[in-house]
Amino acid sequence: MLLLALTNACTAAGLIFCLLACSRRRRAERRAAGLAVELAARNRQLDLFASELQSLGLTMMGQAAAMPASGVEGHGRAVLCLAADVHDAAALAAGPRVLKEEALQLGSVLQEALEQVTLALSPSRRHWCVAPELHMVTILADRRALRGALAQVLTRAVRHTRNGDPIELRLVRADETVAIVVEDEGAGLAAEDLTGASTGTRGLGLGLMVARQLLHAHDGELTVEAVKGIGARTWLTLPRRRLLEAAPTSSAA
Repeated sequence: MLLLALTNACTAAGLIFCLLACSRRRRAERRAAGLAVELAARNRQLDLFASELQSLGLTMMGQAAAMPASGVEGHGRAVLCLAADVHDAAALAAGPRVLKEEALQLGSVLQEALEQVTLALSPSRRHWCVAPELHMVTILADRRALRGALAQVLTRAVRHTRNGDPIELRLVRADETVAIVVEDEGAGLAAEDLTGASTGTRGLGLGLMVARQLLHAHDGELTVEAVKGIGARTWLTLPRRRLLEAAPTSSAA
């Protein structure tokens, strides 16, 4: 009888222990889920704040065309640097990017990104030299993500150029990749300063960490070739399979 009582007591204790462990695990899971929601909300706020700063910086640079001796252009570049820092901070905290892929006319997405940057920059302007081929291809991608990546790259080019400077956009095809190339003749930076690996220096990542994450989500890559005092060339590279070629039409016999 004593042995049976001890066995029952041990069994009851084991059940109580399991119940307590399950309860603690559920509480921990709820806390983790709550923290994830809170982090996502804060990350969205950072993104919104960075976008507002970016628009303000572009507007300041735009107004500098009418006030060339006021120093407004320099302040605008400083605000764009701050926006880049905040964008990079938000990117570090962001989770995996979820894409909604569709067949997109690249020209229309590019036009949306150009209008977003150009409108904020007005009345200052840049001379956008867009290769006609960019308006004639179809890409399998997420419209919002691709437009966002393009806007970040175009903003970087604006920040390192001046009113009326040319910025060239073209398409480069290779056997396994296709790339949108954005080239400017602005101030440039040393190539090692564009890796995004360093932190703590204002504008060092140039706000391109977000664009790089969006390209990575498409199995692509973002790279920058830059020479201080000469300019920069930014490559938004995607797998060739994302370029949707038109099927050849068969002729009648």
